[in-house]
Amino acid sequence: MTPAIVLAETTGIEFQVAAYKHDPSCTAYGLEAAEKLGIAAEKIFKTLVVKLDARQLAVAIVPVTGNLNIKQMAKAMQAKKAVMADANEVQRSTGYVLGGVSPLGQKKPLSTVLDSSAENHDLIYVSAGKRGLEIALAPKDLLTLTSGFMAAIAQS
Repeated sequence: MTPAIVLAETTGIEFQVAAYKHDPSCTAYGLEAAEKLGIAAEKIFKTLVVKLDARQLAVAIVPVTGNLNIKQMAKAMQAKKAVMADANEVQRSTGYVLGGVSPLGQKKPLSTVLDSSAENHDLIYVSAGKRGLEIALAPKDLLTLTSGFMAAIAQS
């Protein structure tokens, strides 16, 4: 059980866990999850960590079918600049490896922004804390658990 699943269980929200056998040669983790779980890719969201103004880390959650608009993320976080955090910073801060970074149960909770396209779905899937494991929950519950907010931060 991962810290993400433990957090979801302790809060009593409704969620589902979906597991699949991860192919180590695959680097498109979210698209692999969609294919292997038979879930529409627009319902699967990836967790990205950015560095704001060269110091503070924050989490961006966007559909795997698109990309993060780094300028929109900076604007949403009221920062002048955002860049992708390096892998070591991500692992040290979240406790998760790339491809398995969950927005839930991180070692150091980070400010979190969920792309507004999540409003189009009753349930969305995010990493449950390891490659090959997804957690499905309502976007509002994800925001509650992360103390996050929604903003338009994705681009096609």
